[in-house]
Amino acid sequence: MADYYSPEDLNRFQEIGGEASELARKFFDYYGAVFSEGALSEREKALIALAVAHAVQCPYCIDAYTRACLEKGSNLEEMTEAVHVACAIRGGASLIHGIQMRRIAAKLSM
Repeated sequence: MADYYSPEDLNRFQEIGGEASELARKFFDYYGAVFSEGALSEREKALIALAVAHAVQCPYCIDAYTRACLEKGSNLEEMTEAVHVACAIRGGASLIHGIQMRRIAAKLSM
């Protein structure tokens, strides 16, 4: 498992279009548009992406958006706070499902 994620693979991301070039082109066009300056700054979008990367536990995205955040002017305090936002959302999502567990348990215990 230690070799499953290779940091070099991040630089090969474009290769995913090898057998589906039109779909890959559409994805990368969309991806580029999403991360361009808009109502949110590129710096803010990178912080959101860093938090989401932690929520979905993508090591490639964590590497990429750690770098992007630093390049766009974020500091370690802001980045750490973004990761805590992801943690709170994931933790909250787990806990709210506990309500479903309690409802099902109550129904089964009748």
